[in-house]
Amino acid sequence: MSNNDTTTKQRGRWPLVVLGVILALVGLALAVGGARLMSLGGSWYYLLAGALLVASGVQLARARMSGFWLYAAVFVGTLLWSVYEVGFAFWPSVPRLAPVLVLGLLVALALPRLSLGRLRTAGHAGAAVLAVAIVAGGAAMFVPHGTIDGVAAAASGAAPTAQGESRWQYYGRTPNGTRYAPFAQINRDNVNQLEVAWTFRTGEIATPGNENQNTPTQIGDTVYVCTPRNKVFALDADTGAQKWTFDPVANAKVWNRCRGVGFYEPAAVTARVGDIPAPAPAEGGACDQRIVMTTVDARLIELDAKTGQPCAGFGNGGTVDLKQGMGLVKASYYFQTSMPTVVRNLIVVGGWVFDGREIDEPSGVVRAFSADTGELVWAWDLGNPAITKLPPEGQSYTRSTPNVWSTPSFDDALGLIYLPTGNNPPDFWGAQRSKASEEYSSSIVAVDVTTGRERWKFQTVHHDIWDYDVPAQPTLYDAPDGKGGTVPALIQVTKRGQIFMLDRRDGTPLAEVKELPVPQGAQEGDWVSKTQPYSVGMPAIGNEPLSEARMWGATWFDQLACRIAFKQLRYEGEFTPPTTTPSLLHPGYYGGMNWGSASVDEHNGLLIVNDIRMPQRVQLIPRAEADKRQASLEHGVGMHPQGGTPYAITQQAFNSPLGIPCHAPAWGTFTAIDLKTRQIVWQRPAGTVEDAVVNGVKAGVPVPLGMPTLGGPITTAGGLTFYGGTQDYYLRAMDTLTGKELWKGRLPVGAQATPMTYVSPKTQQQYVVISAGGARQSPDRGDYVVAYKLKGN
Repeated sequence: MSNNDTTTKQRGRWPLVVLGVILALVGLALAVGGARLMSLGGSWYYLLAGALLVASGVQLARARMSGFWLYAAVFVGTLLWSVYEVGFAFWPSVPRLAPVLVLGLLVALALPRLSLGRLRTAGHAGAAVLAVAIVAGGAAMFVPHGTIDGVAAAASGAAPTAQGESRWQYYGRTPNGTRYAPFAQINRDNVNQLEVAWTFRTGEIATPGNENQNTPTQIGDTVYVCTPRNKVFALDADTGAQKWTFDPVANAKVWNRCRGVGFYEPAAVTARVGDIPAPAPAEGGACDQRIVMTTVDARLIELDAKTGQPCAGFGNGGTVDLKQGMGLVKASYYFQTSMPTVVRNLIVVGGWVFDGREIDEPSGVVRAFSADTGELVWAWDLGNPAITKLPPEGQSYTRSTPNVWSTPSFDDALGLIYLPTGNNPPDFWGAQRSKASEEYSSSIVAVDVTTGRERWKFQTVHHDIWDYDVPAQPTLYDAPDGKGGTVPALIQVTKRGQIFMLDRRDGTPLAEVKELPVPQGAQEGDWVSKTQPYSVGMPAIGNEPLSEARMWGATWFDQLACRIAFKQLRYEGEFTPPTTTPSLLHPGYYGGMNWGSASVDEHNGLLIVNDIRMPQRVQLIPRAEADKRQASLEHGVGMHPQGGTPYAITQQAFNSPLGIPCHAPAWGTFTAIDLKTRQIVWQRPAGTVEDAVVNGVKAGVPVPLGMPTLGGPITTAGGLTFYGGTQDYYLRAMDTLTGKELWKGRLPVGAQATPMTYVSPKTQQQYVVISAGGARQSPDRGDYVVAYKLKGN
């Protein structure tokens, strides 16, 4: 052989050398990580596959056919292992199969060189097949997966529609909290004709920590919106033109948000509570209709709905100080974020407390004030029921009791208001809690609206040390009783993904609830309930137990890293107690379901929910160590100091090294449940990664993985479900019976608010409105209120 022939042969081998080096390096990384995973009791696959890839790479670099067969063994073995672990589920298969398909394509292209041309046809054919598989897999990424594709049985006849004046007066449109609108002008057949009717900008950009979660209130020809710092705007319902604005000049150090303003009309009250007479009509009709608002510095304010001027006869010049009777209230430790609940002639308010700060925090007292004068009518202090109004001089309401930070519901016929309670401060340590706190934490409590006295309670978590408080407004609906009639039900969605259905007259479960054993082994000094309530008569959403096989990643490597991280954590299910050993909290303290709450299509008897699936890594930190670490926490790790207890707690998203969740998608879904059969009808991933930002890079492609959601859905008599709280910047309309997306409108920025809809009394046009200040995890922020209507109307 001549020197030229040798040089040509050497040049022909360099692609094999490069490919061999790539395979060897990939294999080495997998083998090292795989050895670590096996040492933790995990899967053997990565070590074995890594070793074979190293061997394959070496042999390919030496131009040996054995390199091809070694890779073929990895390829076939990976296919079998993937099917064994996750079956044919698409997204769980992607990080398992995509790498072997891409590398397999390169190996197939190398086959002619390895075989000295003998297997050229076979190599090219194999490469073509793998290329087709890769392209098909890429195309499949743009199709929703993991869906449940049922069709709900439609109720007979057309859905009744509202007659007379249209109002969206409460957070859930009515005190029932169903978020159902009996309007059908916009419906399945024409929703694709929606266009922007008007846009209003408040001028207050919702910077991170100041979240725009407002659901507008609509009365007559006016829409009322509020900003995170409680500025209120009155807008023309048809044009969005500003009528007036009011700025209470409020600001909290953290957690600025306003989920809505209430409305009170004294002349409309037919059953008054207490001996406070109705106010005499004022000259010029001042304050005959009132906007009721709270602020992030704990004030209750009433405004003239027509002018925005404070109602002078309410409280002190229009304001009631909600810190009265609370004792010590440190800056930003107590205020209101949810819409105040106006029932009859009362305004009922609870309060948000600063999570995880210390053992001595403001009370969770719930109070009812006269909507006419601001006078305190009653107080429900669960730690001291003897206090029915203000505490005695020099005392305060019972401190550090479970609070009501979300939105209550109200049944006027029964005279009951339903309070969803939080868990007891400081959330993740319960050894020092009172007996009363243990009884009422993470519960639904029904109290008499006339007296504030308890009628019944139902607890969703015993001795809650996971921050699984009840976050959502109870939904009141007369559910089928299985005998051709109905029963007055209360449906409660939870952070756990459990859905409880109770008789709202007495709290008796309508859907079976079982007390089931849960893991023990709390940190020394604390304890865990031996059992927890499970609503076995209703579907649970998004709380399937995690396992090593359910760990995910965009690549082989971050999936392997997630599997190692999972095996390093203590995880025994949703009630794994936090200890000084790092553990995994799933579903997590964001949910499951959260404050956005559920919606019921009242005509078809369908419960619509959206959920969040974001586990957290948590660890109790001994006090001395916590004090040292507080000022030097690594990025992405938060610490709740839990002052007054032996331990702080660290919290961190359970993400891969690439910053994406460690568990397989979906990370958020839309689900419909038939309230007659109590079965899931359909389920869809919630939104796409189009606007998601990971490590400063926006994805830019509409891959429907199903992303975490905030805010709630609404349903309409037009057969539609509207939702806007996804991570991509869209308001969506879905067919309520099937879950099929019928329309989506691009928003200027993302949203994390519940939309609303109304029919204008002037033009008789139906509008759908949403506040868009930026999705929770998005850097893109705004100050928008956007209204849609049908084209040509």
